[in-house]
Amino acid sequence: MQKAKFSKLSPNLKKLIIASQGGGAGVTSKGTLSSYVTKSKTPVSAFAEKTLNHCNGGATYQAAMWLKNHLDNGGKLVVTLAGALSSFQVGVMLAELIRQDKVHLISATGANHEESYYRYVAHSHYAYIPRYTELTPEQEAELRDAGLRRITDTFLPEDESVRIMEPHLLKMWKEAEKKGESYFPHEYFRKLFAKGLIKPDPMANPEDCWTYAAYKKNIPIVIPGFEDSTMGNIFASYTYSGKYRADKSTVLEPRIMKTGLDYFTFLYDWYMEASKKHPIAFLQLGGGISADFPICVVPSLKHDLGCSKVRDWAGFVEIGSSPMSYGSYSGAGGKEKITWDKLSTSSYYQIIQSDVTVAFPWMAAVMLGM
Repeated sequence: MQKAKFSKLSPNLKKLIIASQGGGAGVTSKGTLSSYVTKSKTPVSAFAEKTLNHCNGGATYQAAMWLKNHLDNGGKLVVTLAGALSSFQVGVMLAELIRQDKVHLISATGANHEESYYRYVAHSHYAYIPRYTELTPEQEAELRDAGLRRITDTFLPEDESVRIMEPHLLKMWKEAEKKGESYFPHEYFRKLFAKGLIKPDPMANPEDCWTYAAYKKNIPIVIPGFEDSTMGNIFASYTYSGKYRADKSTVLEPRIMKTGLDYFTFLYDWYMEASKKHPIAFLQLGGGISADFPICVVPSLKHDLGCSKVRDWAGFVEIGSSPMSYGSYSGAGGKEKITWDKLSTSSYYQIIQSDVTVAFPWMAAVMLGM
C-alpha cells in the first residue's frame, strides 16, 4: 500500500524519501540495544547509529557520517568556533580531532581563542552556577562587584587568567614594535607555549586545550575581529593615546598586530593550495563572524579576484540554535548560501538546530571512530 502511494509522487519528491529499514540510520539488527552496542568495536558510534534517528538527532548522525566519510576519503576540514565554546570545554573533543589530523584550519572568535588559553592556565579557578536563569539583576551586580565574570553557567577567572597572560603579551608587543615587526594575534599567543611562558593549571589536562594541540600540529588559526575579545580590548587600549587615557607611559603602534585583512588574504593562498588535491568541508559550530569570514573566501576568489578555477566547498554542516530571521547569518539556511556562491548545488549541507555542547560531542565521537 505504501509503495503504491509513493508511486504517485513526482521523481524529485520521491528522491527525498528514505524507506524505513528498522532504524532511521538504515540499520537492521535483532536483539537489545545493549547487546548491539557492547558487541561493537565503536560503541559510541553504534549507540548513535541506533538512537539518533530522527529530527535534530538524525541530522547530527547523518552529518557526522558524511564528515567521517569525507575525511576518510582524503578530504580536509575547516572548523569554526562561536559563542563561548572554549570556556565550555570544546577543547576536549576538538583537541583530539586535531591530534588525529581531522582538522586542518580553525576560525575562532578572539574570545574562543583566548579562552582556550585561559582554561589551560586557570582551570581549577573556574566555577559554575547551573541555575543561572534564576538570577536577579541585583545578584548579577553582586557577582560583578565580586569580580566574577559570568558566561551562561560558567565563571571566567579573570585575575588568574587574563591578568596572568597580559604582562607576557605586552612584553612581546613592545619587542615587536622595537624591531618593526608585525604578527597575527594567534602568533603572539603561540609564543606563550613556544617560550614556556605559561604552565598548565595543576588540575588542567593540557591535552584538553585545542590551541595547544593546534600549536603542536602547527594548524593554521584565523581570528576575525580580534578586537572583539578581552585581550583584543586590552591591545586596543594600549594603542590609544587620546584624552581619556590616564596613563600614557605605554602607547603601542597598531601596525604590530596584523588585522582581519591580513587573515583574509592568508585564506586566499591557504584555500587555493589546500584545495588543489583535497576537497574541503566546513563545520560551523555556532554562528557569526567566525563562520561567515572564512566561508566567504570561495566567492571572493571567484568574483573579487577573478580566479577561473576555484574548488567549491565540498560540504557545509552547521550546529546552531539561531532561528532563520531578518537576514541573520547565523540563522541562514544552507540553500541561501548558494545564492551568494558560498556553496554550490552539489555541496552537501546540513543544518542542525541544537546546542553545540549537546550535538558536537556525538559528531566528534563518530568522526573519531569511537
